[in-house]
Amino acid sequence: MIDLDRDSHYQQIVEQRRAEETLIAQKVNRVHREAFQTKFPGQVEHCMRLVAERLQTGLRKDSDLQISDGSARDLSRALLDLWTIHQDLKD
Repeated sequence: MIDLDRDSHYQQIVEQRRAEETLIAQKVNRVHREAFQTKFPGQVEHCMRLVAERLQTGLRKDSDLQISDGSARDLSRALLDLWTIHQDLKD
C-alpha cells in the first residue's frame, strides 16, 4: 500500500530544497556578475595593451615575428573597437 501523505511530504521537501538551491545559485551568480562589472573596465584596458603590444611587435622590421597586412588590419580594428568600448565605459 502506498502512503500518499509520506510521498507528498517527500515531494514537498524535494521542491523546497530545489527552491533553496535556486536562491543560492542566484546569489552566487549575482556576485559573479557584480565582480565582472567591477573588473570589466580594467580587462578592456588590459586587452588594449595586449593588442597594441602584438601590433607593435609585428610591425617592427627587426622583429622575429612578422605579421601580414591582413593581421595588422585586424589588430588595428580590434584596438580601435577596444578603445571605443573603453571610452563608452568612461562616459
